[in-house]
Amino acid sequence: MAEPILKALLFDVFGTVVDWRTSIVREGEAFGRAHGIGDVDWVAFADAWRGLYQPSLEEVRSGRAPFRQLDDLHRMSLERLLGERGIKGIAEAELDRFARAWHRLDPWPDSVAGLARLKRKYILATCSNGNVALMVNLAKHANLPWDAILGAEPARQFKPLPVVYLTSCQWLRLEPAECVMVAAHRSDLAAAAACGLKTAHVPRPLEYGLGRKPDPGAEPRARTDVPRADVPRAERFDFEAKDFNALAERLGC
Repeated sequence: MAEPILKALLFDVFGTVVDWRTSIVREGEAFGRAHGIGDVDWVAFADAWRGLYQPSLEEVRSGRAPFRQLDDLHRMSLERLLGERGIKGIAEAELDRFARAWHRLDPWPDSVAGLARLKRKYILATCSNGNVALMVNLAKHANLPWDAILGAEPARQFKPLPVVYLTSCQWLRLEPAECVMVAAHRSDLAAAAACGLKTAHVPRPLEYGLGRKPDPGAEPRARTDVPRADVPRAERFDFEAKDFNALAERLGC
């Protein structure tokens, strides 16, 4: 039976397409200067903010909390972190602006050019836990050429639950096997593969900074040209590339 023709690439965004850590540190330093806050380690603050990401999503995934946009969860986490550091008296408008720092993340150096190449042949869509407004504003800021904004908000749930990947495919009226999930994170790819999507691994070794493990979690073995019965489908990648330009080459763009 012939392999389905690949028609769409679905992208994880935070860490895969954009450099959230460097950008949040920059935004934190600007926030500190604007409000005379001189004793905060903004690198540690960025890591702590990101560290609250999965726990806040898990409240929704587990059913303990109703679905909320990631913007709202980011704001709640921000208030917690500022409170822990004794930072008070910031105007609501300024807190809102800082919480929306996630709308102003810069792309990795290869992202824009690589996506432009991939767009010549494939539908490009997000499959992110970011809400639609966040993804649209981030695309404007970073010049990301998406054809569609999909992921958590259309599915009303968060990755890595299957409904997020499957809803993204359904909204494009494509079968999972016609879509490739592109991510730097192995757990994201494993969840997508379990739903029947093809997978492309693009590592981002500097996501968490120099000298730190870029993709915490399991280390599945890369797929080889010869299928191996001892390697589960969810632990093999269909494509691997060092960056988006290399992925474009691999996919004939």
